[in-house]
Amino acid sequence: MLRITLSILSIFLMFSSADLTAEQRGLKPADYLNFQFVNDPQISPEGDRVAFVRSKVSEDQRSRPSTIWMADADNPENAYPFTSGESDRSPRWSPDGEYIAFLSDRGDGTKIYKISSRGGEAHPLMETEHAITSFEWSPDGDQLLLRLNKDMEEDEDDDEPQPDVKEVTTSLYKADGTGIMPKRRAQIWTYSVDEDSLRQLTDGTDWNDNSPVYSHDGSMIAFNANRTGDEFEGDYNQDIYTIPADSGAVEKLTETDARATSPVWSPDDETLAFGYTEGRYQKSHIYLIGADGENKRNASEQLDHIPSNLQWSDDGDGLFYQAAHEGGTGLFYLDLDSEETEPVLEGRFSVGSVQMADNGDYITFTRESETKLAEVWKADQNGDEETRLTSLNDELLDTLTVNELETFWFENRDDNQSQGFLLKPVGWEEGESYPLVLNIKGGPGGMWGHQWFHEIQMMAERGYGVFFTNYRGSHGYGFDHQSAVFQDYGGADYEDNMDGLSYALENNDWIDPDRLFITGGSHGGFLTNWITAHHPDKFQAAVTQRSVSNWISEAGTQAYTPQMMRDEFGGTIWENYDLYWGRSPLKYADQVESPTLIIHSDGDEITPIGQGEEWYYALKINEVPVEMAVFQGEGHGLSRAGTPVNLIERLNRILDWFDRYDEK
Repeated sequence: MLRITLSILSIFLMFSSADLTAEQRGLKPADYLNFQFVNDPQISPEGDRVAFVRSKVSEDQRSRPSTIWMADADNPENAYPFTSGESDRSPRWSPDGEYIAFLSDRGDGTKIYKISSRGGEAHPLMETEHAITSFEWSPDGDQLLLRLNKDMEEDEDDDEPQPDVKEVTTSLYKADGTGIMPKRRAQIWTYSVDEDSLRQLTDGTDWNDNSPVYSHDGSMIAFNANRTGDEFEGDYNQDIYTIPADSGAVEKLTETDARATSPVWSPDDETLAFGYTEGRYQKSHIYLIGADGENKRNASEQLDHIPSNLQWSDDGDGLFYQAAHEGGTGLFYLDLDSEETEPVLEGRFSVGSVQMADNGDYITFTRESETKLAEVWKADQNGDEETRLTSLNDELLDTLTVNELETFWFENRDDNQSQGFLLKPVGWEEGESYPLVLNIKGGPGGMWGHQWFHEIQMMAERGYGVFFTNYRGSHGYGFDHQSAVFQDYGGADYEDNMDGLSYALENNDWIDPDRLFITGGSHGGFLTNWITAHHPDKFQAAVTQRSVSNWISEAGTQAYTPQMMRDEFGGTIWENYDLYWGRSPLKYADQVESPTLIIHSDGDEITPIGQGEEWYYALKINEVPVEMAVFQGEGHGLSRAGTPVNLIERLNRILDWFDRYDEK
């Protein structure tokens, strides 16, 4: 007997089916053109204003122009545009609050611009031939701390014809959206505002220096790096380093084969906190170490989250961090004396980009849910007095019906609980029967749930219910749940999707068991292939996206290094061939019967186009109805960050494919 806890918090967010009007329809793919996206809120030193980035789809549907906007912390929902560029991003207040520096691609290449915080024209603050990946002001405002990508290739004689060839010498040699990577290395620099001069602090040809951050007194810089020389061979290591801000010797604070990342200075500059993971598939922790390299310790023995965006409390007694938790992303507080964790902001929503005000009065963050696009919010540091500062998407959402998720728990085959989510169709009525889409998340890490996910709302508008689960392997449910799929692709992840679907069918008589559909992307695409090969007559149709069909060819062509694949599968192809081939959907492709649409991008380096092509060939030769849509110039991230016109076309093709095979 399954032990089930079913919690139905709400069927509809705004209107019941009886209230539907012509204006109150569901979400359609074309509505994506009207979404407004916000991120990176930054509080002014005085705490009275919040600068943030707002982006929207361009008229030609080919880009998402971004500008800096401003919100008044004491006058909610009165945000206004502050800059007029089309690629303005990363706003950073000067310590005195007089200026905002930001990145923009105005003119030729990315530069740092400066604008008065009272408004006016923006002017270039500095120029460099190297790519700027991050920057921050020094505490005294006299300098900028920069992370620049420096080209390591030797200059060629422009007068001589050059062959069209790229040399590959390392295991890590390509990236999604880039292809074969140029030989660039991230290094740390400072820029003097008064002298208009750059100074390089770190160098090295075999590693990147990451996450540089000033101490509060501005005298030191901490960062993390893998300086073993094997970073581009897939080595997992990262260590914590410091260097004087006015140049000097690099000092290594940690000595470990583990991964230590994103250091942050304590208020008194005597201690650094950082994320720490022993290995690629090990538990995450928060560690502390003295600025002198002494007294390294685990401050979070009992932590069962994956912490990110660490920030010290004003008194130095604890750390705030963000973490995924049961379908949402929350803000939590770790008390360093008791090592106990408590939620600060946590519930049926997800927060991001949390920042503490310098005066300690409040925090800002983005907040979203399955029914609300992200907006900028603020709250006090206890998580109380939450106030929404922007409402950029209200005008659109007020005309639409978007549904809340129903959640339930079901017993998985580890005798633990997995969480399922169910979305009813728009216009759902008691006693009627509806089709259902099993939509499988990628990963296997990460998590779905209480975040804005337009795709499922669009399926609901088309009349489909949607089921998904954060199957074993997903984040947000503790380390045991997260690690259960290790070296078991097509095992625990597959079981949870099928067991959760079975529970949804058994407990919701409105779902028509003869009108089931399936889709998923990346690892979800792999599972779509795997499931349709093992349940040939269960699904009316399938859409597999950026999928894996053959782990053997995937291992040799993807962007990840051989060492990473060895870790993932417990050996190489030659050492563990039976697992690679035995968990490849291609081995069982002759059993597939569901008509299948394959969606892939020709620039995908995570699951290269050959994976889709092999699945297309297999289904074609076995006379399964199959079509393949190849999006040109797109990468693995088409569904989230692809060219808007292509992103919308993908959505339409998924829905149209299901409609074609829905036998009502």
